[in-house]
Amino acid sequence: MPNETSFEVAAAAIFAIAVLHTFSTRSFERMAHIQPRHAGLWHLLAEVEVVFGFWAAVLIAFMVVKMGSTGALAYLESRNFTEPAFVFVVMVIAASRPVIQMAAALLRLVSHLIPLSQPTAYYLSLLSVGPLLGSFITEPAAMTLTALLLRDQYFAGGAPRKFMYATVGVLFVNVSIGGTLTPYAAPPVLMVAEQWGFDLAFMLKTFGWKAALAVAVNAAGVTFLFRNHLRKLAVSPAKLDVPIWSSGVHLAFLGAVVAFNHHPIVFLALFMFFLGFAEAYKRYQSPLILREGLLVAFFLAGLVVIGGQQKWWLQPLLSDMEPTMLFTGAILLTAVTDNAALTYLGSLVDGVSDEFKYSLVAGAVTGGGLTVIANAPNPAGFAILKNSFEDGTISAGGLALAALVPTLVAAAAFQMLP
Repeated sequence: MPNETSFEVAAAAIFAIAVLHTFSTRSFERMAHIQPRHAGLWHLLAEVEVVFGFWAAVLIAFMVVKMGSTGALAYLESRNFTEPAFVFVVMVIAASRPVIQMAAALLRLVSHLIPLSQPTAYYLSLLSVGPLLGSFITEPAAMTLTALLLRDQYFAGGAPRKFMYATVGVLFVNVSIGGTLTPYAAPPVLMVAEQWGFDLAFMLKTFGWKAALAVAVNAAGVTFLFRNHLRKLAVSPAKLDVPIWSSGVHLAFLGAVVAFNHHPIVFLALFMFFLGFAEAYKRYQSPLILREGLLVAFFLAGLVVIGGQQKWWLQPLLSDMEPTMLFTGAILLTAVTDNAALTYLGSLVDGVSDEFKYSLVAGAVTGGGLTVIANAPNPAGFAILKNSFEDGTISAGGLALAALVPTLVAAAAFQMLP
């Protein structure tokens, strides 16, 4: 690659601008009101899901100038876009009406076992059991299911701003750590599980029980904090107008897609069959969230393109840290990079200790709720919940502040428990 150093610095600068852009989307919304003639452009740039795709296009244009179209195409073809494609597919299937109704019925059943008022118990089950389901159906699916149920039951009808931000903060953190009971569900774990020998028994013993405890504490804490508000609410009765066989077929599609999550040819083919089935039985469907899923995939694909040029500074930074410093550093770095990319780059460092491996993964999942870009499922939750907030967006600063205490709880669990 010609002029490699200057090119990498320019790629890092584009990455930094993209990160700043994600924190500045409200400014673009205001520009849409100030300049109505170009409101469409400003609204587009105000979409968080568009940010990294847009700046990835800028990076590719810069590559074409510096390397020619052949070099730019070679770089694009060297990237692995399996995760964005998988998140799109699993998000659409998980948000289908039969799956949502089945999940809602399961979580409602759990809530009846909790000795609290029904709105309070159901809220607690959504923020505790919902994220832990991510260890089995993958984090993107758990985020999609839980966010949809929270939106429909608790964010409608002018919910208080503090309540919504606190809920999203806990949701994002709990989903990020809640997928660590198994080695295949959380993207940052998936990136290193095979290479570092993280099997099911290891995950449960080393990460899973600590994560489950932190999830429970976070969910109980936010439930207690807003107990007076929750008592005033009424939970809508469960809708079960989808035949059990239809829900079973949808769950079979979801399970098959999860099982083949490393094989895009297979899970995309399954998705085509799913679309055909959904069309054939439209009467049991709500509109599929194809637009939201595509925007999330576009966001993640852009992150893959831009993130691929950050190895030159991220990897040396990680390799020079002691385990305790690495844990804290991983939390902070995760807030401005995708945590799966962070663990992947760490896995490329040779001769690392077991303490290094633990600190990197624990820090990556702990910081996964601080920003929209920190964890792959976050854009899915953001896309589903953002319209419930003022101006149709979730403030980056508000999210970071709301996720701070749940993040500290998760950090304490991973660092202080044996």
